[in-house]
Amino acid sequence: MPGVEISPQNFTEEFIAVSKSKPIVLICWSPRSVESQEIVAILGKLAADDQEAWILGRVDVDSHPQVAQALQVRAVPFAVAIINEQMVPLFEQPYPEAQIRMVIDKVVALSAERGVGEAPVEKIEPEEEEAIAALDAGDYATAEAAYKKLLARKPGDSFATLGLAQTQLLGRTDGLDGAKIMQDAVAAPDDLEIQIQCADIEVVSGYLEPAFARLLRLIQTLDGAEKKIAKDRLLELFALVDPADPRVIKARAALANALF
Repeated sequence: MPGVEISPQNFTEEFIAVSKSKPIVLICWSPRSVESQEIVAILGKLAADDQEAWILGRVDVDSHPQVAQALQVRAVPFAVAIINEQMVPLFEQPYPEAQIRMVIDKVVALSAERGVGEAPVEKIEPEEEEAIAALDAGDYATAEAAYKKLLARKPGDSFATLGLAQTQLLGRTDGLDGAKIMQDAVAAPDDLEIQIQCADIEVVSGYLEPAFARLLRLIQTLDGAEKKIAKDRLLELFALVDPADPRVIKARAALANALF
């Protein structure tokens, strides 16, 4: 498995000290949890991509319960960063690679702000340049195609994933009369198309919680294909927001309850 195995000995004697010079990301996992093993693999890939900008440690909570207890692990997967001997909780449920990438980038940036490690160097891919130029021209179709080309070349790339989601949202809401859509949504609470358009408008306007609540209500009341449409749109909107945002965490929990 990728990363360095953490034991009570090297945790206190090595990793805490190393966190003064490089950010540490610890992932707590269990052989009993396939999801946690998948997150270990994703973090291993990201660590390799970042060429030792940060160090990955893995904690087998079954083999080393003392370490798990020290980290206050409640469930796996559970990820925490250590920056200059300070613990920074990251996430405690599985996320897609693109969202984990966003979290790791924030860890590296935060570490640099605190004098640990170096700030990540932003690289602009040619497809991203093409997409940005198209967005400046209001050409959402070309921008979307550019981000899709980048994702085909670099599957799971966090910037391309976020850029594609933002571009698709802008394309869906371009030319819509937001005030009228919101009025129509009040008048037709069970109209799927109007409701998902209204959710898009709310997210563009910065009203995340009402948008999430609107789609969650549809998921709870609809069946079959319509329910899937509402769920897929909600997941698309989640991709626009930091996975550590408490509003997303709360809405994801509500989605899980609604589906199961």
